[in-house]
Amino acid sequence: MNEIPEVIRTIPLQYYLFFSSTLFVIGIIGVLTRRNAIIIFMCIELMLNAVNLLLTAFSAYRSDANGQVFVFFIMAVAAAEVCVGLAIIVMIYRNLRSTDINILSNLKW
Repeated sequence: MNEIPEVIRTIPLQYYLFFSSTLFVIGIIGVLTRRNAIIIFMCIELMLNAVNLLLTAFSAYRSDANGQVFVFFIMAVAAAEVCVGLAIIVMIYRNLRSTDINILSNLKW
């Protein structure tokens, strides 16, 4: 069990911070610039995975499993989010024949 944190510790923590923040920024840019609901959904998942990577790295560097357990629960919530989100996107596509978020303003009262 002690081998896993030692392997993770061979890479400096700054590399994990840089990589995770880069993934998170790419996700933010995707959410702010894209108009396709599926792409926006994938960018949100990318941001969640960036946070999960950082939690796992900090957990391994501190030799504390609490962060990894928290990542497990985040992944479970993200899986439920994917189910609900994709169902909503499919229903929108069936009604409007598009996943463009600008067209969704037509659904307002």
